[in-house]
Amino acid sequence: MSSALFQPITLAGLTLPNRVVVAPMCQYSAEDGCMTDWHLVNLGQYAMGGPGLILIEATAVERVGRITHGCSGLYSDANQAAMTRVIEFCRSVGHGRIGLQLGHAGRKGSAERPWEGGGSLPTGGWITDAPSAVPFDESWQTPRALDADGLARIRTAFAAAARRALDIGLDALELHMAHGYLLHEFLSPLSNRREDTWGGSFEHRIRFPLEVFAAVREVWPGDRPLGVRVSATDWVEGGWNVEETIGLARRLQQAGCDMIHVSSGGLSPLQQIPLGPGYQAALAAEIRRAVGMPVIAVGLITEPIQAETMVRSGQADMVALAREFIRDPRWTWRAAKALGASSSVPPQYRRAIGFG
Repeated sequence: MSSALFQPITLAGLTLPNRVVVAPMCQYSAEDGCMTDWHLVNLGQYAMGGPGLILIEATAVERVGRITHGCSGLYSDANQAAMTRVIEFCRSVGHGRIGLQLGHAGRKGSAERPWEGGGSLPTGGWITDAPSAVPFDESWQTPRALDADGLARIRTAFAAAARRALDIGLDALELHMAHGYLLHEFLSPLSNRREDTWGGSFEHRIRFPLEVFAAVREVWPGDRPLGVRVSATDWVEGGWNVEETIGLARRLQQAGCDMIHVSSGGLSPLQQIPLGPGYQAALAAEIRRAVGMPVIAVGLITEPIQAETMVRSGQADMVALAREFIRDPRWTWRAAKALGASSSVPPQYRRAIGFG
């Protein structure tokens, strides 16, 4: 029986050779939003490894939308030139498709790099934006509640970044509506306390994220996949939940969304996450059953048989790995051998791999 994980899949007009996805992983190693040699080497090794799709780390659509001083951006010509250099290198050493996650940090911006503590910057930071003037935690700065002009600015910034991504030649885009960043902050009643048409009811809370999606959809070609990453639940009583995620996914599908990437949490330090192998797969499966849109599962997926089972059983259409790719950039090769399949291998390495 052939491997389900290594069957091709077509999203919009893009066919991927397998269902393995490198999840977006922030490297906190950019300079004023510009990718560096670190990104070239880090992403280049994934490109050599043969996954079906690489999703580049959360990339800010404006300077104040970065999480940290070291986060990548796509808001300037310099950012675009630096990313172009990295993408061209990746394509010179590998055959995978490369997508980009666009986002805005919102109230979780102006933060320290994880290895510097990860909290709100004590000095040298910037004023952050959010749906409401509610800080992420009591030790974090209070963000500025966005007014209509601020919302328009950010919608425009997302569209402008998408145009830059198209100019670079990226194969796919993913909008970051997860992990407590700006668009997720609008979705959750825990962070969105607005009383206007962008807050309150479910329909009002999803309004701005849908406006951003529409602005990007307008400039991003229909033959290149446009997806969304969601936190299916806040894991906090009274927060964003799976039923609301299904409602959002249906609206996104109607608006032209090609895939949904199902994660969870990140909005509140009060979250209670039941961590364990593949702990978010059930969320992905529930959304897939309800919506029918192609779904990417993610979260503590480490073993080839585990990933194969998720696809073969219908829990997800694709499987994304993050930290496991850091530990083993050649994971796709290992999975192909374990599942009796094959994967793209550079000719220089074929004598050591045995297929490709």
